[in-house]
Amino acid sequence: MYKYSIKLTILGLTTAAVLLASIIVVSMSAKSSAQILPSQIQSQNGQITVNGAGSTFIFPLMDTWRVEYQKVKPGVNINYQSIGSGGGVKQFTAKTVDFGASDAPLSIQEQQNAPGAVHIPVTIGSVVAAYNIPSVSNKGLKLTGPVLADIFLGKIKKWNAPEIQSINPGVSLPSNDIVVVHRSDGSGTTYVWTDYLSKVSPQWSQQVGKAKSVPWPTGIGAPGNEGVANAIKGTQNTIGYVELAYALTTKMPYAFIQNKAGKFIEPSLDSTKAAVSASAPQLPKGDGSWASVSLVDAPGDTSYPIASFTYVLLYRELSTNSGIDQTKAKALTDFISWAITDGQKLAPNLGYVPLPDQVLKLGQDTIKSLTFHGTPIS
Repeated sequence: MYKYSIKLTILGLTTAAVLLASIIVVSMSAKSSAQILPSQIQSQNGQITVNGAGSTFIFPLMDTWRVEYQKVKPGVNINYQSIGSGGGVKQFTAKTVDFGASDAPLSIQEQQNAPGAVHIPVTIGSVVAAYNIPSVSNKGLKLTGPVLADIFLGKIKKWNAPEIQSINPGVSLPSNDIVVVHRSDGSGTTYVWTDYLSKVSPQWSQQVGKAKSVPWPTGIGAPGNEGVANAIKGTQNTIGYVELAYALTTKMPYAFIQNKAGKFIEPSLDSTKAAVSASAPQLPKGDGSWASVSLVDAPGDTSYPIASFTYVLLYRELSTNSGIDQTKAKALTDFISWAITDGQKLAPNLGYVPLPDQVLKLGQDTIKSLTFHGTPIS
């Protein structure tokens, strides 16, 4: 569906040590206007360019929005850098982009570094445990939270370990070593994944914790959802975590994970939406603190346990960013308004869940509160 220019040089076959040597070059396409650096493009041919950066989790959807929005507003270019949530937060805080995008809400410290920031949820996705096991070519390997935590802690080392085999009777699991693949960059997807592992494993919570970057006990790092997906797909006996859209695009099998109600749940639009429905009533206002917002390990028989919002980050007073004039402020808020309304129609085909009405209303109220030199924009 989408072609990403990703180069992975594989120097060996299956071992973790050789995989480490292979994941050294991953390049996103520089040909797309979605990947041009803000310093290189502000306006061209009289057009307004809105610059954003952050989450790779949302990139398939954001890139679709970029293309479709030019049909709606031909005079507006959306230039989005898919650099990871950590990088997006840094650029947003430094005010080198017009908006940031992150799968992790701003921490208390990050809020202090970016006073006046607001969160606007723009989509909902799920993080999946994707794997490459030659003898298990289909999706549906069953895994529990504690088992996943022990794999990523390096405690469960073999695919046919009793902890895995016992919940997958009849499945032919190899005796090969498990090769863990994780993100090497600051990542909102990592935040979501480690948030989940922290909730289901006391040892993970105490030893590693949750963050956009963590001290991984084992495994090989790769940059971006794209890099992790390609590392898994290119090397046998691997397991890693990616946003569902990347697993679907690359046709990788992924696990069904046991939820809080004890059910093994396939990640899907419906199971992700169920998780959001259980959490939406507790959401804060856009200018409140979102630091404790989490959709993982949600209650409900049909809830998939590893779901997340992606947030667009803006300053409530847009003139705070010297790179935004009144014309761009209007273009920026019009684009975000379109993304959370008409743009949601494009989400399901890419594996993302459209915003529920309650979350949409929250975002619209936040957009209405935005100002430029004290004057409301919308």
